[in-house]
Amino acid sequence: MKPVSFFIQRNFLFVGILCFVWYLVSCKKKEELNIDPGIIPVSCFSDQSPNNGRVIEGIYIINYRSEIVNPTLRTPEKLSVFAKTILGRNAIPDQTLRSVFKHSFICRLTTEQATRLQNDPAIEFIEPDRVVTIASACLAVVDSNTIAWGVKRVGYGDGASTGRTVWIIDSGIDTQHPDLNIDIIRSRCFIEGQSSVEDEHGHGTHVAGIVGAKNNGIGVVGVAAGANLVSLKVLNQLGEGRGSSVVAALEYINQHASRGDVVNMSLVVDTISPSIDKQVIAIANKGILFAVAAGNTSQSVALISPSHINHPNVFTVAAMDDTDTWAGFSNYGSDFIDVVAPGVGILSTYRNQQYATMSGTSSAAPHLAGLLLLDGRKFALSGYVKNDPDSPPAPIPHKL
Repeated sequence: MKPVSFFIQRNFLFVGILCFVWYLVSCKKKEELNIDPGIIPVSCFSDQSPNNGRVIEGIYIINYRSEIVNPTLRTPEKLSVFAKTILGRNAIPDQTLRSVFKHSFICRLTTEQATRLQNDPAIEFIEPDRVVTIASACLAVVDSNTIAWGVKRVGYGDGASTGRTVWIIDSGIDTQHPDLNIDIIRSRCFIEGQSSVEDEHGHGTHVAGIVGAKNNGIGVVGVAAGANLVSLKVLNQLGEGRGSSVVAALEYINQHASRGDVVNMSLVVDTISPSIDKQVIAIANKGILFAVAAGNTSQSVALISPSHINHPNVFTVAAMDDTDTWAGFSNYGSDFIDVVAPGVGILSTYRNQQYATMSGTSSAAPHLAGLLLLDGRKFALSGYVKNDPDSPPAPIPHKL
């Protein structure tokens, strides 16, 4: 995906159309808003950062064998000593160690050092760090006071009363947005050299609003309105980040989330990442639920992490438009796609206390995340998507 751009700069005809949409939005309070998918250029659905999946030279994610992880290794200090012991017996300096986690650690290594470490009996596998990106495209900033068509389609309820949390691994969240309930104390940034969880891109704030924008008479309403949201920032102002940052965020969730909590991952790695997959499965095994974006490159998710994971608590979400028709940009795969949710012309919160429409499976996944918070794995179904490239057609989720 390319960095987002404002359609208003494209041509004067589109300015007129967009202004008309703004006028309609400002006049329709608490009514369904239908953003015409036809005004969104088809080309931007297939655009993806050329860096997605690119190997970050010299940085590796080293995963322990599960059976050798000692339950007493619960502090960063003990984990660091453990990792350094493994490095030391392979003649690798301690200074190469960058981060330590319960199931893995991050190192800067030469190719020869990585090969040597792979042969250590304590190591299950090593993979190079890679670029990860958002799974969304196309943006238009608008004024809003409405229930967007996507939320109307899947249903909505009170997310504040569930007592559970949605953990959003993304570009951060606008912590000053009046329409969002953000748990700032538990929010974290996992981008090297940064500490702020503020959203410099807008993508994470958009995802957050779909999940849990407040039902407060302003802006939009989320599927799980008023839900407790935790911002885990792994993507920068370009919507790009590192696989190792995602691993760190997942490790944090593993330590702090509770059974019944929900994780939204509206990001993709354009390859298989065993490290990310291992962390997701470990968390899902604890009864924590995942909504994962399928991706937007019109290809099978069979070789894309974490979209390809098959687990009863991990749901991969493809996208459809407001006619329940499969979105042509959405990745597919009948063996992997669990549900199809609204993902074209989705209105939600945006950075700098604004509102915007976006399209992509990034917008589809948080619709399900909200339902998972409200209903758990027992959410209802409401028909099947039309024109699914696979057979049988995937179901459309709905609130119980």
